[in-house]
Amino acid sequence: MTAKRLIYIGLFACLTVLGALVSIPIPLSVVPITLQIPFTLSAGFLLGPRDGAWSQLLYLFLGAVGLPVFSGHSGGLGMLWGPTAGFLWGFVLSAYLLGWLERRYQFRTFPAIFLCLSLGLLLIYTTGVIGLMVVLDYSLIQAVGAGVAPFIFVDMIKLLGSAYVVKRLVKTGMIKAAS
Repeated sequence: MTAKRLIYIGLFACLTVLGALVSIPIPLSVVPITLQIPFTLSAGFLLGPRDGAWSQLLYLFLGAVGLPVFSGHSGGLGMLWGPTAGFLWGFVLSAYLLGWLERRYQFRTFPAIFLCLSLGLLLIYTTGVIGLMVVLDYSLIQAVGAGVAPFIFVDMIKLLGSAYVVKRLVKTGMIKAAS
């Protein structure tokens, strides 16, 4: 593994930590609004499946050892099995998926990048809903109501911004998509 790859993996793990610092609680939900989604999805798209997933695994590792890197300045191994664990593990899966999709199809237009990022978000929502159903014994309706519905509008705005930034980064060559 090259130093450049390690730096990018660490950078996106740090960006995900910074995104967790913005944590807005939602009434009647255990899931807060954060700015992690743009960094998680961008990591996969820009770094590729392996390095994007590694960046998110590094983020989870930092939190698992007790550093307060998760939303609400929380940390500890229990967070990886708590109510928001499905979303956290979804970060890793979605980073891998987006890296794989980008490598396979080489998205370059704004609509294609936005669609790709949307698929990653859908995977995070899916794993999050499953986590809420398993950990809190929510029904599907309750899990979607608490873990997806309150976030759709805000997440679409985050996706638009992310797609714009990703397109610019790929276009300028600062970070080569799925290198």
